[in-house]
Amino acid sequence: MLSTLLKQIKQYTLPSIVTPICMIGEVICEMVIPILMARIVDKGIYGNNMGVIYSTGALMVVIAILGLLAGLGGAYYGSMASTGFAKNLRKAMFDNIQTFSFANIDKFSTSGLVTRLTTDVTNIQNAYMMTLRMAMRAPASLVIAMVAAMMINAKVASIYLVAVIFLSVLMVYIMNKATKYFKQVFEKYDELNESVQENVSAIRVVKAYVREDYEDNKFKKAALNIYNMFVKAEMNIVYISPVMTGTIYICILLVSWVGAHMIVAGSLTTGELMSLLTYCMTILMNLMMLGMIFVMLTMASASGKRIAEVIEEKASITSKPDAIRSVADGSISFEHVDFAYNQTSEEPVLKDINLEIKSGETIGIIGGTGSAKSSLVNLISRLYDVTKGTVKVGGVDVRDYDLEVLRDQVSVVLQKNVLFSGSILDNLRWGDKNATEEECKRACRMACADEFIEKMPEGYNTQIEQGGTNVSGGQRQRLCIARALLKKPKILILDDSTSAVDTSTDAKIRKAFAEEIPGTTKLIIAQRISSVQGCDRIIVMEDGKVNGFGTHEELLQNNDIYREVYESQTGASGDADFDSAS
Repeated sequence: MLSTLLKQIKQYTLPSIVTPICMIGEVICEMVIPILMARIVDKGIYGNNMGVIYSTGALMVVIAILGLLAGLGGAYYGSMASTGFAKNLRKAMFDNIQTFSFANIDKFSTSGLVTRLTTDVTNIQNAYMMTLRMAMRAPASLVIAMVAAMMINAKVASIYLVAVIFLSVLMVYIMNKATKYFKQVFEKYDELNESVQENVSAIRVVKAYVREDYEDNKFKKAALNIYNMFVKAEMNIVYISPVMTGTIYICILLVSWVGAHMIVAGSLTTGELMSLLTYCMTILMNLMMLGMIFVMLTMASASGKRIAEVIEEKASITSKPDAIRSVADGSISFEHVDFAYNQTSEEPVLKDINLEIKSGETIGIIGGTGSAKSSLVNLISRLYDVTKGTVKVGGVDVRDYDLEVLRDQVSVVLQKNVLFSGSILDNLRWGDKNATEEECKRACRMACADEFIEKMPEGYNTQIEQGGTNVSGGQRQRLCIARALLKKPKILILDDSTSAVDTSTDAKIRKAFAEEIPGTTKLIIAQRISSVQGCDRIIVMEDGKVNGFGTHEELLQNNDIYREVYESQTGASGDADFDSAS
């Protein structure tokens, strides 16, 4: 984990080195001050020597200024290093997420990734800043102060040593108890983020069903879980402060009592006692600072493991070094294909699929809910890899293609239509960033999206709100189809992508496909037989298997499921659908 995180320091190595050097410089300056104060008291005031007072005082001012500059340098370079480190961590995670296959993404929840990119990185940033500055300053200050105190009077300094050992043992014990709670806190943050995300994205449904109170209670529960975990952790840590404060006062009393007797005995000067008291406060306050650092590092350790999980996650689907970089045509072949989302599943989702689809064919795919229609087409563009068998595009195993090349030639309009904030043109150009406005309009005409775009006040420059909430479901589908067409793919997959448009518009879209992109292989998943009956051939899926494959007329003759659903949808008999028919 540590090596993974430290790799992200990169260009901030120099500030990371300069910061602790500045902090050590500041500590040295601070530790010299008490010695000079003792000199002023013993040789200046008691020696009635104004020259010593002036010269030593001037030296103290110079050293104080140097200490101030060192402190400012530590703060500046520490901020640069920690914020840069956080920036690189976020970028490393986000970049790696972009390489994830669907299988990788399934391992991490959206809310969990958001927590890692925000709360967890902030914890690491604060801990790194604390480490560069305080974690270097506090031990250095403690050691130098202890050595200086020992040099002045070892007997009195031994009081500090006993206190340091006692408090160190106490802090280690308390931190070990608190650590387990901090590790659990961030899992609760995931739950909190998930509650917020679901509520905001589904706010229309929440209001439609008057479930505000339910969502409010759900959020309160998630927030209360975080509160309880932090309370448990803090209840362990809270004992550190009063124990340390009590120890500091006891040390001051003991040093004052022992020191007073030694002054009377003539074995210690007043100036030396003042220096020892200053070092006493320095040692114990820095020990308290170390306690705070331990708390921060404990939280950062839990966050670091979560961040490293994302950065170290290897994409399950990658391109070969010698990957093929061109797709010959849009032919598709499934050869004894099995597929399971989880490799340990007892039963695969797809079972022994064998299909041959010619380039330029229009293929309909129908079947009941859960019949694995979407799973079938997801294998074509390698959104998932087969568990067994081979999927070929253009006569080549899809695993032999460069991923970008393959996915540029296999355009998919998924069931969930996603638009991004920006203009309609910006969204369309996801298909081709260099597309002209005329090319965008042509794609919209094929998808029958021009009908509603031209009625908008700003036309193609109309702004789409986040998630496409200011357009209807049918309009969203047509824009997504137009976006896919701009890629000019060899294979176009429509995964139930016309379910929200009326049958007339659906027919227009299919007609435009036949006339405008005859060379493109088209796979159309639909629930309406009217959407696929004009296809060259139709695949009937049932329980992860191909139940039938042929033309509309052939399936009516020899496929019971297809015939029963066709009759139900055309009013010929009963009220069956795919689920009941299968």
